[in-house]
Amino acid sequence: MNITFPGESSAYRTARNQLLEEEIALRRAMEAVAVSRRNLPSGGLIPEDYLFDAVGPNGTPIKIKLSELFIPGKDSLVIYNFMFPRMPQDDRPGPTEGATAQLKREEQPCPSCTAFLDSLDRTAKHVEAGGLNFVVIAKAPLDRINAYARERGWNNLRMLSAASNNFKRDYHAESPEGAQLPLMTVFHREGDEIRHFWSSEMLFAPSDPGQDPRHNGTIEEIWNLFDLTPEGRPTNWDEQINYSQPAVHCCH
Repeated sequence: MNITFPGESSAYRTARNQLLEEEIALRRAMEAVAVSRRNLPSGGLIPEDYLFDAVGPNGTPIKIKLSELFIPGKDSLVIYNFMFPRMPQDDRPGPTEGATAQLKREEQPCPSCTAFLDSLDRTAKHVEAGGLNFVVIAKAPLDRINAYARERGWNNLRMLSAASNNFKRDYHAESPEGAQLPLMTVFHREGDEIRHFWSSEMLFAPSDPGQDPRHNGTIEEIWNLFDLTPEGRPTNWDEQINYSQPAVHCCH
């Protein structure tokens, strides 16, 4: 390949071609990791068919089992564990309007999770059409979760509450102290059995200096866009719920 852009120097082209080789190597490494992930042995059977609070087709609250989250013909279930309530030390401002604004700050949702789910709301219908089951599970009561989803305009995310079960504690999306953690968790159905397949365990691994865990980094579009720029990722900024308020750095 031999392309150039208007006005570029030979030094730029030499450096860019070297970077291109690194980008190709990264692509190959990412595919190799994906292959290794797909080749994982069967994970552990779920200890129970967890019962969640959800909204039924007619808009009324229902109880739904984990096994019922699998649509016929779709054998993988992807779950994002929404930090609602947020981490106790997260002092970023909460919503300024709506029912969620009336909650104590420590009972409000995480701004970073909110930004993540803003992007995933429009993605959900595409991944489901492609063959995945996808849900978002929070620890907050169902009425709070649904109120916040309405306030954010989330029309495509399937929101569930784990307020009445031990799912989050069992699958490490809740710390021993009760703090919520932003884990991505995947289950796979094998016949009549449901097994844990993968979780974003890099959240618990040591991070390199100056880096956050990036356990969901490959699908976080906000931070990946920053990586395309000369400035890179901002070091004194975090996602906010409302950008009309002064930005506050979070607890990472």
